[in-house]
Amino acid sequence: MPSTPLIARGRRVLATEAEAVAALEHRLGEPFAEACRLILGCEGRVVVTGMGKSGHIGSKIAATLASTGSPSFFLHPAEAIHGDIGMITARDVVLALSNSGETDELLTILPVIKRLDVPLIALTGKPGSTLARYATVALDVSVPAEACPLNLAPTTSTTATLAMGDALAVAVLEARGFTEEDFARSHPGGTLGRRLLLHVDEVMRTGDDLPAVGPDTTLSAGLLEMSRKGLGMTTIVDESRRVLGVFTDGDLRRALDKQLDVHATRMRDIMTANPKMTRPRMLAAEAVHLMETHRITALPVVDDAGTLVGALNVHDLLRAGVM
Repeated sequence: MPSTPLIARGRRVLATEAEAVAALEHRLGEPFAEACRLILGCEGRVVVTGMGKSGHIGSKIAATLASTGSPSFFLHPAEAIHGDIGMITARDVVLALSNSGETDELLTILPVIKRLDVPLIALTGKPGSTLARYATVALDVSVPAEACPLNLAPTTSTTATLAMGDALAVAVLEARGFTEEDFARSHPGGTLGRRLLLHVDEVMRTGDDLPAVGPDTTLSAGLLEMSRKGLGMTTIVDESRRVLGVFTDGDLRRALDKQLDVHATRMRDIMTANPKMTRPRMLAAEAVHLMETHRITALPVVDDAGTLVGALNVHDLLRAGVM
């Protein structure tokens, strides 16, 4: 099939859905604010429910709420009418999705929700539907038509419902003062979580893996220590293991340019004194920033007394997923 009609159809779908989502903006008013207040005041969980495609959208909305500070889960209405309705407690808020507002499985559980006196937020395309009448607050997510040329497959309607769910989640997120750190705690396995939660002492090398020599060590012995430990540098420490300086691959290149005698030259004479260092409880992301700012690839880790307790390089941070 030629490309032109396929591209044209795809553009028509995107335009139709974009217009429907844009139209929602002008419908937001007091009902939206009241829905946000209900979620903010919820002492239990936001229970999201919906059948079919609305259910798939509901699962995503529940996941978004849960990851942005509003404890939430998805309850399948067909399972609810066969016992799972017990998951809803008097401390919860129910968020029900139905384009028609007349989904049988949803209507069956409405009286139970009413008896529990649980606040009900409805996202529906029919403001006059049974679901909307039962709801504490109903949000209109109606669309002029589906993007499907038969006006049958849920396309524009599900996109509009998802966008309204995102609007609720983000408005509540901001009202809570939800921060990057809060988000990271909900995503400890993700890149953001690693960047905001991982500390230097969780990725640094310790013990026998630490490269360290004394100030009177010869350059040749220092190079052997660098090679054995594979960090691209060695620290120079005093008898109490306090860091006096470092010697890196860059220092080695400069030493070779000067044609220094590797067997006679002492580390104290060619080390970089007062090097950049980090602390064990510094965020690993801060260590990355320190390396990038000063164009270095490895850092000693010291305690409050300046005593060597660890070391790390860019490869350690890459393996940890921080870079």
